[in-house]
Amino acid sequence: MWDRLAASDPGLLRLTAGLRTVAAIALTLAVLAALRVPVPQLVAGAMAAMVATFAIREKQRGPQAVTLALGLPVALASVSLGALLSHRVVAGDLFFVVLIFCAVYGRRFGDRGTALGLIGFQVYFLSLFVGATVSALPPLYGVICVAFGCSAAARFVLLPQTPAGTLDRLRRAFRARLAQLIATQAELLDAGPNEAEKLLEDLRTGTARLHETALMIQGRLEDGTSDPAVARLLQRRIADAEIAAERLGLLLLTARSARRTDTLTLHLPGAPLPSGGELPVRDEASAALHRDLQALRLLMLRPAGEASGTALAQVRNRLLGYREEENLPAASPAVQDVFRGLGEAARAALGLRVALDGPQDESDDTPATARSREELDAEDTAIEISEESEPEEPQPAGLQRPTTRAALQVAVGSSLAIVGGELLSSQRWYWAVLTCWIVFINTASTGEILVKGYRRLLGTVLGVVAGIGLAALVGHHTWTAFALVLLFIFAMFYTAPLSYTLMSFFVTAMLGLLYTLLNTYSLSVLVMRIEETALGAACGVIAAAVVLPIHTDRRTNDLLVAVLDRLADVTRGAVDQLSGGTGGDLVEEARELDQALADLRAATQPLTHPITPLRTRRNTARYVVALLETCAYHGRSLAATAELLPTHPAIAADPRLRGACGRIVHNIEAIAAHVTDPRSTAEIETGPSIASMLGPGTLRTPRYGRVTDRVLRHLQRLDEAVSGLARPLGVAGGPAQPRS
Repeated sequence: MWDRLAASDPGLLRLTAGLRTVAAIALTLAVLAALRVPVPQLVAGAMAAMVATFAIREKQRGPQAVTLALGLPVALASVSLGALLSHRVVAGDLFFVVLIFCAVYGRRFGDRGTALGLIGFQVYFLSLFVGATVSALPPLYGVICVAFGCSAAARFVLLPQTPAGTLDRLRRAFRARLAQLIATQAELLDAGPNEAEKLLEDLRTGTARLHETALMIQGRLEDGTSDPAVARLLQRRIADAEIAAERLGLLLLTARSARRTDTLTLHLPGAPLPSGGELPVRDEASAALHRDLQALRLLMLRPAGEASGTALAQVRNRLLGYREEENLPAASPAVQDVFRGLGEAARAALGLRVALDGPQDESDDTPATARSREELDAEDTAIEISEESEPEEPQPAGLQRPTTRAALQVAVGSSLAIVGGELLSSQRWYWAVLTCWIVFINTASTGEILVKGYRRLLGTVLGVVAGIGLAALVGHHTWTAFALVLLFIFAMFYTAPLSYTLMSFFVTAMLGLLYTLLNTYSLSVLVMRIEETALGAACGVIAAAVVLPIHTDRRTNDLLVAVLDRLADVTRGAVDQLSGGTGGDLVEEARELDQALADLRAATQPLTHPITPLRTRRNTARYVVALLETCAYHGRSLAATAELLPTHPAIAADPRLRGACGRIVHNIEAIAAHVTDPRSTAEIETGPSIASMLGPGTLRTPRYGRVTDRVLRHLQRLDEAVSGLARPLGVAGGPAQPRS
């Protein structure tokens, strides 16, 4: 059960965020209840504790404490201005717009600027929500101080979280997701046609979730480790394990098919299962494959302390022996490839175990296992951290700076929301402003804002329905209502990364309870919230479309070009190293490719959303992203193989690869040029297969794993996938040009 929890919530980040916020609020309510403050101040304390907890985003405890300390005077100043301007409508509205602009503009100063801006905005909103007045300021100051103190206690005492601890939990989550993926692969072995389609979808989902966890780990290595060399080693081992598991899935799909499967099958949603047959049912090779997949799952899942013993050492030795062509069963070449893939995955598991758990007992090693350890040790020794800092890319200035543009857009949208909200309700107008503010958070294009506004409106409508029922049930039971509020707050933070609609639902249901506590609940109030939410979302979309707009097409095109540039860098660097040159920091380049692809995937959500009316465009976007995921997989694999070159006895440099790579890089650059400028005359080149370009008999090698086997297959698939990108993007093709 713990492994399942770790896999569903990598690093327990959502669980910790929910529990910490609930703990801060509960502690605040306990202290204020002991002081016998009235219910409106209890509500103010709960809201202040919530914002003081979730606004802090730094990973290190020292910066968190500084930001929390700076946030207290910001909160006190904000609630003071809210109370002073509460009866000066024009001045209050103008100040609110200026505050919103400054809060968004502050994001350019990093996590601290973002947190202080968020605290200033939310506490001003709090003063409007509880109807703060000048006479009520002294007790409100005390309530806010108590809330910030309880937030600090929850963060640093009750539920402390360190970067190293978070990284350790993320590594457990990676292991758990890796084991789940291997379990799905085992089920796919002899699944019937009816079961296989669902399992293939589970395979795609499991692969995507594993990749998501790997990216989360890579993003926290710098803060979670004290030594850059350790961080680089962990990054390398995580990437090796991910690639080995993904490749094993492709080999299994190939073994099910009469012909070699297209690697797109693993990434394209809705792609059919490879046809042409299934693995033989429970013959000797199939039974051994089932057994060894379960053994690999155990090796991946368990740390050294939980997976020691002679039996497991023998299992590990048997799996690693497949890398050396030992004890391969009598089966088809495709099935034997699966066993070799098992050996490579076992080597990745060994490397992961050494990197995460330290030196292992080597007394039961076979010669094959000893050679694998020697290779890993040689790789570890070869890892060097470059001291040279890469030149920073020039950042946009002036109105083109993202924070400046967003601040202007939110200010204009909020002004519209204030005017429209006042017309709807002179008492609840701030809900429209809050919605306009929220739809701009973590969005960068008009399409993203439109989708986020739709999701918030849907969640609000459903939350109003729930709030009506809960208000009737709770009545005047104050502490029952507060208990439900805490439950909804936890659910809000736990579901926020998963579903914005669900989060909005829990927020609105919680607000219905807060209105009940403030004795201001009525059906008309909740209906007014729906109207104000719709108005705020509309104002946000209008502002994004009119003020310095970034249309979805422009943003996705920019991100697509960034992915293509990173793909070209990884391919060029990997092939250069495999050809005998020096390819640079390939692991870091592969990570940048993965991050660029993740940004593109997020930006295309408005195009792929189920409600989009442009079905052809949606299918094209999904197809392009799937092809890019295929390209990224082969790019990562090439980079990982190139990194092995100095230490792996089965891989030798081949200068001919540099010429074969030229066409792939040219095609990537031609597609990027066409996306940047549709009038570009650049064309992709077509021609014979990569293997045939290197001469006859290239693939007939005596040992699995040589450059002329593994690398050529990745290059061939990458060449096919890049050529496939040209068709949906409208890039013309022509015959290949001679290359040296």
